[in-house]
Amino acid sequence: MEIKTREKEDIVIFDVSGEIKRSDVIDITLHQQVKDFLDSGKRNILFNFNNVDFIDSFGVGEILASYISTHNLGGKLKIAKISKKLYLVFQVTMLTNVLEIFDDEDVALGSFTKE
Repeated sequence: MEIKTREKEDIVIFDVSGEIKRSDVIDITLHQQVKDFLDSGKRNILFNFNNVDFIDSFGVGEILASYISTHNLGGKLKIAKISKKLYLVFQVTMLTNVLEIFDDEDVALGSFTKE
C-alpha cells in the first residue's frame, strides 16, 4: 500500500494505491496517518481509492477506525472512486451504511461544503 496526501481547502485527500492489508512491513498505518492529521486540527478526510486493488479485514478495520476517530472529533470521512469489487466488500461488511461513498472525487469534495 502506498499513500500520498494532498489538501484542497480544508480537506485532506488520501490517494491510496495497492492493497490495504496487514503486512509485516507497515511503518505507519492508514489510521495512524489519519490520526496525525486530526491531531493537527484537520477534520475533513477523503480517501481516494481509485488505485486500490484489494482490501482484507485489517484494511476494513483501518477504514472503520479512521471513520470513528474522525467522527468522534466532529469531522467527516468520505470515500471516492472505489472499484465494484471493493464496493462489494463494503456492502458485506456494512460499511456502505456508515460511510458516504462517491464515484467522483469532485462531487465528494463538494459534499463537504453542503453540510
